[in-house]
Amino acid sequence: MKKVVFLSALLLSIITTAGVSAYAKVDNKPASQTTPISSKSDHVIRVYGPGGPLEPIKEAAEHFSAKTGIKVEVTAGPEGKWIGQAKKDADIIFGGSEYMLQDFIFNHPEMIDTKSRTELYTRAAGILVRKGNPKKIESLEDLTKNGVKILDVNGAGQLGLWEDLAGRKGLIGGISQNINLSVKSSSEAIEQWKSNSSLDAWITYESWHYRLQDVTDLVELPEVEKLYRGTPISLTKITDQKKEAQQFIDYLRTEESHQIFQKWGWK
Repeated sequence: MKKVVFLSALLLSIITTAGVSAYAKVDNKPASQTTPISSKSDHVIRVYGPGGPLEPIKEAAEHFSAKTGIKVEVTAGPEGKWIGQAKKDADIIFGGSEYMLQDFIFNHPEMIDTKSRTELYTRAAGILVRKGNPKKIESLEDLTKNGVKILDVNGAGQLGLWEDLAGRKGLIGGISQNINLSVKSSSEAIEQWKSNSSLDAWITYESWHYRLQDVTDLVELPEVEKLYRGTPISLTKITDQKKEAQQFIDYLRTEESHQIFQKWGWK
C-alpha cells in the first residue's frame, strides 16, 4: 500500500514540475511576441489640423514620402473629430489661420511646442458664388443688394473675415443684413452650400474654390481689397519623432511645396 502511495506522489510531482516548466517557457517569450505594438512605434509622422489646408499638405506629404521613405499621415477636419486621437499620437499640428492655432494652444497648452511654430503660406479671401454666377456678383458692394443670400462661417479660421473686408469700405451693415445663414465650420458650410441652392454667396478663402470647382465660381477681389491669413504649423510636445517631423515641416517650406500650395489657392 505504501508503495502505491509513494508512486502516486512521485507521478504527481513529475506532472506538476512539467506543467510549471511549460508555463515558464510560455511566460518567457520575447517582449515582441507578448506586447502589443504601440501606435507610435510604426515610424509614421502623424499630422492633424482643420480641413482648409488639407489638400496641399496631403499632396506635399505624398511627395515627401516618395523622396524620403518616411510615411506621413494627414488627418483633417473639425477639431472635435480628431483631438482625442491627436492627444495620443500627434507629431505635428497645423492651423487654418494664425489665430486658429493660437486658440488651439489656449485650449490645449500641453500639446504644442510653441518654439517650433512656423508660418507656411498665406491665402486670400474671396467670394464664392454659384456656377455661372446667376446673381452677377462681382464685388463686395454687390453683396449688399436686395435678394442676395450670404453664407457665413463664424469660426474655423474665418472668424470676422467678412467684417474686416466690409469694414474698410463701410459695408458692414449692408452685408450683415444679407447674411442668411451662419455656421461654425467650413465642413458645415460645404454641406449647406450643396444642399441649399438658395444661398448665393460665401465670403471665404479663395482656396475653397479649388476644392469645390464643381459647385462654385470664384469672384476675386481687387488686390488692394484682399485680406490674407496665414497657415501656421508646429511640432507637438508629445512627439517622439522630432527629427523626422521637423524634416517634414522643413520640406513644406521648400519651393517645391510652395508650388503645391499655390496650385490649391495659396499665395
